[in-house]
Amino acid sequence: MLFRCNILCLVGGGTGPIYAMTKVIIWDDFQSRCIGELSFRSEVKNVKLRRDRIIVVLLQKIFVYNFADLELLHQMETVLNPKGLCEISHTSSPMVLVCPGLQKGQIRVENCGSKRTKFVMAHDSRIAGMTMTQDGRLLATASSKGTLIRVFNTLDGSLLQEEGADRAEIYSLAFSSNAQWLAVSSEKGTVHVFSLKVDSGLMILANDRSRVASEPNHSNGLGISSLSILKGVLPKYFSSEWSVAQFRLPEGLQYFVAFGHQKNTVVIIGMDGSFYRCEFDPESGGR
Repeated sequence: MLFRCNILCLVGGGTGPIYAMTKVIIWDDFQSRCIGELSFRSEVKNVKLRRDRIIVVLLQKIFVYNFADLELLHQMETVLNPKGLCEISHTSSPMVLVCPGLQKGQIRVENCGSKRTKFVMAHDSRIAGMTMTQDGRLLATASSKGTLIRVFNTLDGSLLQEEGADRAEIYSLAFSSNAQWLAVSSEKGTVHVFSLKVDSGLMILANDRSRVASEPNHSNGLGISSLSILKGVLPKYFSSEWSVAQFRLPEGLQYFVAFGHQKNTVVIIGMDGSFYRCEFDPESGGR
């Protein structure tokens, strides 16, 4: 189920689904009726919704529809994608879409305005999770090995930073709305918050890159990218002495993370229905 103001997208699931798992039902909650339906030959793995687009994710395909008339605008092939991984920008226009590419560990970045496609080898192993900032400029990914979290610039596909440590399965990643924090949950029952310390130099248009490249403060000396300004901000994410804040939860459950509307708050939802709202101090952290 996904919301767009008073519009919901419904997909069947569970032991006795009301709707077929191969259909997307577009429901107007204000009118209490179905206003549209999309049918597919295989199970729908995920749906993304914004004011102008509906994105439907299948096991090896992604379809992009115009919201107004449900016209199919674009479709793309992906590697096997059982988790339905896909991220879209919500505040930028045109839309930026990120999904698994055509091979293991590869990321596909679609700029739907210029119709440019970029393939980035993000990891050696299968992509296990990803998240993108609301404006579509930053992308964070984790692999199935769970030993690395990588942050990319979607404008040119450059690697901005990578760090990691102990092997663990990453369940969820989330950027804060201001791209200042990154939250990560893992199978170890921990949620870590990291400071990205992104300055205004990152939030630029592609045609401004030459200006940034000429400013020495924006260079990380690694030869990766002129926008690589995240040096040292994603340390070993299972080492509590390095993360800004860490919250320990009961192990054995899958947790999803997001940032709350209140400043410096993290919202955590467990698959058992548990709910946590945690506060952290950027200086002293939080537990």
